[in-house]
Amino acid sequence: MLVLVWQLGASIASTGTLPAPLAVMSVIGAEARSGALFVNLAATLARVAASFMLAMALGTALGVAMGRNKSIDRLCDPLLIVLLNLPALVVIVLAYIWVGLNEAAAIAAVVLNKLPNTAVTLREGIRALDESLDEMARVFNLPLGAKVRHVVLPQLAPYLAAAMRSGLSLVWKIVLVVELLGRSNGVGFEIGIAFQLFDVTRLLAYALPFVALMLAIETFFVQPVERHVSRWRPPHGA
Repeated sequence: MLVLVWQLGASIASTGTLPAPLAVMSVIGAEARSGALFVNLAATLARVAASFMLAMALGTALGVAMGRNKSIDRLCDPLLIVLLNLPALVVIVLAYIWVGLNEAAAIAAVVLNKLPNTAVTLREGIRALDESLDEMARVFNLPLGAKVRHVVLPQLAPYLAAAMRSGLSLVWKIVLVVELLGRSNGVGFEIGIAFQLFDVTRLLAYALPFVALMLAIETFFVQPVERHVSRWRPPHGA
């Protein structure tokens, strides 16, 4: 249905404004045969993976510390509020100015935009932990590793899954902006070139495979992980 609507819109609009699906598929095929499509998708995916893992690790550590320690929470909360409300564009531009037009600055900018969301989510997860389960773990003298695995992580799993899902969607978007502003490859860079040339066909030719890749990761990785970590919870309506 979407393709049919797209074809109908293309027949009504001018070719330069909205190219037909076959025209876009033709450019996708040409870019794939040349290898440029896969090179740029791989560059973007590598930046997404590095930024996402760093943001999740640092954000989780900060969120747990803030949830457990009131002094750390009072100290870091104003910084989190600033980062949550600071526009992503400002962080990206400052990172490029201060660090330089390199991969470190690009990844750091994405991490700083994603980290506060993860920290806030995990802080609320730590605050929601059942104190009676902690008391049970102390009574049975559970080792730290066993306590984390069997008591803490199952309770934090929904919060980790929420942080992972929302964070991945945020990282996808910010990485494209980072590439648009200061990288020489990637989907965002190619979209920027297409915009400068007013080439809507090329723009869609890179946007659609990127969306397909995002949907594939969401369907075959994020959703199965979310179902796995929440398997201990009773189903809705049970």
